[in-house]
Amino acid sequence: MPYLPTAALLVLGLVVLVVLLVRTVKVLRAFRQTTSMVVTNTQDRAGLVRARAAGLRVAFGQRHRKAENQ
Repeated sequence: MPYLPTAALLVLGLVVLVVLLVRTVKVLRAFRQTTSMVVTNTQDRAGLVRARAAGLRVAFGQRHRKAENQ
């Protein structure tokens, strides 16, 4: 039975490999979820900044028109 230690090591190696793969997939899934949340938050904030800038442009434009009319 010289093949028994080899088979045992092979099975042990496969079990370790499966455990490592499962943990890696969990970490990658959490990373992807966090990345998605960060991208969404960044896009929301960028949209707010664009809206504020557009509002300021409109306000300055109206202010300049009032100064020209008077």
